[in-house]
Amino acid sequence: MSSSPVTESVAAHPGGTRRAVVAWGLWDWGSAAFNAVVTTFVFTVYLTGERFGPSGEVEAQLGWALAAAGVLVAILAPVTGQRSDTSGRRKLWLAVNTYVVVALTAAMAFVAPDPSFLWLGLFLVAAGNVFFEFAGVNYNAMLSQVSTPRSIGRVSGFGWGMGYLGGIVLLLIVYLGFIQGLFGIPDVDGWPVRLAMLASAAWFGIFALPVLFAVPEYRGAGLRREKVGFFASYARLGRDIARLWRESRHTVWFLLASAVFRDGLAGVFTFGGVIAASVFGFSPGDVILFAIAANVVAGISTIAVGALDDRLGPKPVIVTALIGLLVSGMLVFLLHDGGQIVFWTAGLALCLFVGPAQSASRTFLARIIPPGREGEVFGLYATTGRAVSFLAPTLFAVFISIFGAPYFGILGIMVVLAAGLLLLLPVRARQDVLT
Repeated sequence: MSSSPVTESVAAHPGGTRRAVVAWGLWDWGSAAFNAVVTTFVFTVYLTGERFGPSGEVEAQLGWALAAAGVLVAILAPVTGQRSDTSGRRKLWLAVNTYVVVALTAAMAFVAPDPSFLWLGLFLVAAGNVFFEFAGVNYNAMLSQVSTPRSIGRVSGFGWGMGYLGGIVLLLIVYLGFIQGLFGIPDVDGWPVRLAMLASAAWFGIFALPVLFAVPEYRGAGLRREKVGFFASYARLGRDIARLWRESRHTVWFLLASAVFRDGLAGVFTFGGVIAASVFGFSPGDVILFAIAANVVAGISTIAVGALDDRLGPKPVIVTALIGLLVSGMLVFLLHDGGQIVFWTAGLALCLFVGPAQSASRTFLARIIPPGREGEVFGLYATTGRAVSFLAPTLFAVFISIFGAPYFGILGIMVVLAAGLLLLLPVRARQDVLT
C-alpha cells in the first residue's frame, strides 16, 4: 500500500508517522468544542441573551472579560511556552491545560439563565480562553515533532481542516440534538445549551486523548535552552527579539503585523455569533446554522486559496483577504438595519477571507525566516500573537461602551484588522540578508 506524501515525509521524524499525524489532528478536531461551541456560536450567544441583562451591557461585559483574559495570556504566555520547552514536558502541559479547559466547559452547565449567573459565565469563558491559549502554545509546538520541513505546510493544513470539519460535525449534533430537541431535552431554564456544554466538554476530552498517546514527549535535550525564572523569561524574550531585529528586521515587522491582524481574525469569530443574535435577531438555532455554513465556507476557501499562495506568494493573499474582511465588515456595520439577509451574505463573506489569511500568515513567515532559526521564530510567532490578544475584545467593548449599541463593536474589530494591514504593507516577503 502506498503512503501519502505527508506520511512519507514525516516518517523520518520521531513521532512523525501517519498515526501521530492523525492523532495530532484529532486535537484540533476536538478543540472545535471550545472554539466553535463555547466562544463563538453557542455559549457566548446564550450568555449575551436578554435573560442575563440589557442588550449592549452584556456584550460589553463579555468584551471586557475576554480583554482581561488576553492581558493575562500576554503576561504569562512567554513563561509557559519557554518552560514547556526547557523542561521537556510539552505533552504534559498540553494535557494539563487541555483538561482544565474541559473542566471549565463542563462547569458552564451550572450557568442558569439569570443575571446573577452572568459573572460566573463570564469567568468560565475568560478562564477557558486563557488555558486554551496555553494549550495551543504546546499543541502548535508539537507540529515540528509530527512533520518535516517538506511536510509542515500539509500537516499544518490537515490540522486546520480537522478543526473546521470537527466544528461542522459538533455544531450539527448540538443543533439537531439539543436545540431542535432530537434528544428530548425540554427548552426550560437554558437546559439545551447547558447540557450541550457537557457534551462539548466530553467531545474535547475524548478527542484530545490520541495525541497524548501517539506522539512522544519532546526530548530534544540538545536543542533545549537552560530553564530560567519568571522575570528572566521576559529578559530572554527581549534578547531574542533584539537579535532578530538586528539580523532580520522584516521578520520582526511581520511578527508585529501578524499579531495584530490575527487578533482581528480571532475577533471576527469570537464576536460573530454575538452580533448575529444581538443585532440581527438570529435565534440560537439560526446562529448554529450560520456557524455550520461559516465553517464550510472558511474550509473550502482556505483549501482553494492554497494554490494561489504557492503561485502568487502569501503576501498578496493576506492583503487581499484583509481588504475583503474590511469591506465585508463595514457592510455588516452600515447595513445593520437590513435584516438577517445582510448577515447571511456579508457575514459569510467575512468567513470567506478568514481562513486564507490565517493559512497564508504561516507560510509567509516560513519563507522569510533566516535559515536555522525556524524554531525560535515560530516560537516568537506564537508568543507575539498572544501578547496582543486583548486588542479586539478591548476595542469591541470600548466601541459598545461609547456608542451604546452592540453593532458598534464591529468597528472595534475593523480597527484592529486595518491596523494589521497597515503594519503589513511595508514588510518585504524576502530578506536582503539571511544570517
